[in-house]
Amino acid sequence: MVKSIWHLTLIIFFFLTLLRSTTPDPVYHFQQYLRIKTAHPDPDYPTAVSYLHELAKSIPNLQTRILNLHPHKPKPLLLITLPGSNPSLPSLLLNSHLDSVPAEPSKWLHPPFDAVKTDDGCIFARGAQDDKCIAIQYLEAIRNIFYKHPGFKPIRTVHICYVPDEEIGGLDGMAKFVESDEFKEMNVGFFLDEGQASTNDEYRVFYADRSPWNLVIKATGQPGHGSKMFDNSAMENLMKSVEVVSKFRENQFDLVKAGVARNSEVISANPVYLKAGIVADSSGDGKFVMNMQPSEAEAGYDVRLPPTVDPDLLKKRIADEWAPASRNMSFHIVEKGPLRDYAGRPLVTATNDSNPWWTVFKSAVEAAGGKLSKPEILASTTDARYMRVRGIPSLGFSPMKNTPILLHDHNEFLKDTIFLEGIKIYESIIKALSSFEGATP
Repeated sequence: MVKSIWHLTLIIFFFLTLLRSTTPDPVYHFQQYLRIKTAHPDPDYPTAVSYLHELAKSIPNLQTRILNLHPHKPKPLLLITLPGSNPSLPSLLLNSHLDSVPAEPSKWLHPPFDAVKTDDGCIFARGAQDDKCIAIQYLEAIRNIFYKHPGFKPIRTVHICYVPDEEIGGLDGMAKFVESDEFKEMNVGFFLDEGQASTNDEYRVFYADRSPWNLVIKATGQPGHGSKMFDNSAMENLMKSVEVVSKFRENQFDLVKAGVARNSEVISANPVYLKAGIVADSSGDGKFVMNMQPSEAEAGYDVRLPPTVDPDLLKKRIADEWAPASRNMSFHIVEKGPLRDYAGRPLVTATNDSNPWWTVFKSAVEAAGGKLSKPEILASTTDARYMRVRGIPSLGFSPMKNTPILLHDHNEFLKDTIFLEGIKIYESIIKALSSFEGATP
């Protein structure tokens, strides 16, 4: 009898092993997804959504919906749902954006959309870190959960959304989705989005984003012959402002270099363009009239504000020091996102015991053998801002340790072992958060 049971157990083991071996491994799925060109300016969203949709259908218990929030634009959004046993509880939403930034193939060691894996396991592709890795890790983590625990039933509903256009502001992506009836019906209680790689053996986690401003400073003045010397020319006024802004930037950067603050904790004001001069002709060869002083000049800045900053104080500084009207200066700010939520609170997520979601998340990472670094403000901006403005606790987390930070860079890559380890981390996170019954804020 014992021998028969042993034989039956052995047969079942070999059957499950064979079944597992006939399924393409997660690294293969990752490479296939990376080979779909979703880089701007012409991202292939339909193919990407179709691929992820088919992948989700191969995993038990997942439900899928494709939303077309733009009837006249090819910008589908894929929503995947793992129903919980208590749908009255706020749900968990995992997010990944479909798009990526462009790549310059001539600057890469390997073609950026071939997903070449080198002998040491490095997978080179645009989107490897930002953020197609988590797109596949979410699904493979759920696949592994049901493979290891076929009877697993989450208490909270888990949603995964794959959204377009994050890299260009999200106005046709997450911004539209959060206004939809489908989103409102989800009753989201906690949101996980992309993070960044860590160069050491700790995983980075982000509790806030900096908010971007597009600042244009414009100077006007009397035009004149290039040989004439006079006060308050447009170029003179602009260059004075450029010097003032540069000094402010230097002071902020000194805090970073001294280790007093992280890059994401200061205000950055980086110049992105200067415009002045009279074009010599319409040939487009870039030649200017060299003996004429222009009556207008302007400079553009990419300004990033951490949520701890008072935006009104910065606007006052710009009006008083950077672009004073007394020097024939004016300025225009395009605020690319809010700094406060619906209740007027800074857009930050608590990373202490006051936030039960944080406690469960942190414990889940540690249970899987991971270690978190000190929570950070993300230097750039993600779709998480659309959740925080609604008061939904949100963290940015991409489990990539011992990896150079190469998002938006040439030769972006992720090592296969790091990718696979991230799946194990997300297995623990998804199981823990979906099984969490406690009170939430």
